[in-house]
Amino acid sequence: EVTGGYRVTSTNGSEEVFEQVMFATGRAPNTDDLGLEAAGVNTGRKGEILVDEYSQTGVPSIYAIGDVTDRVNLTPVAIREGMAFVETVFNGNPTPVDHDLIPTAIFTQPEMGTVGLSEEDAREQEPIEVYSTSFRPMQTAFADRPDRVLMKLIVSQETRKVLGCHIVAPGAGEMIQLAGIAIKMGATKEDFDRTVAVHPTMSEELVTMKTPVRTG
Repeated sequence: EVTGGYRVTSTNGSEEVFEQVMFATGRAPNTDDLGLEAAGVNTGRKGEILVDEYSQTGVPSIYAIGDVTDRVNLTPVAIREGMAFVETVFNGNPTPVDHDLIPTAIFTQPEMGTVGLSEEDAREQEPIEVYSTSFRPMQTAFADRPDRVLMKLIVSQETRKVLGCHIVAPGAGEMIQLAGIAIKMGATKEDFDRTVAVHPTMSEELVTMKTPVRTG
């Protein structure tokens, strides 16, 4: 704390003073006073309600969905969990919740969008190729601003499927929603390569990266 606010040191070593600083530290499921123990419903270390792939607890008549289960704490995921619950319980069609390959965005400046595996997690799983590029987009180059963007694809060496896509750029949330469709469908790197670029855009870099920067 300094005069006029708080001194913040970023990961690249630069320092600035801000009037206010917000800490995003996450939340804990608010289950303490629900009487779950008396009902026989098991909870985890953080108080999360433990459920199976159908959102059913250990008590067959009790289901739980959303952040209180601490699976993937996103509004659209909770909606999907609710839809699967209705399908399972009211329509008699057992429907597991699909938590695989969920596109997400963080609305910082610049935005970050991601879907699938990180490079580190993918490397632990199987041999991969990493395609990555960082550049000054036309809109910032023309304005003589130093801002750069990042595009990254993680590819399975064996299946050629794109296992992960990561974008740091203005509008990354919009881009990752559409990239998420292709990756959820099982698109390969060659599928990306066959797609004609839209020029001039930032996202065209996703279909024009030819040589991996790392393998392993």
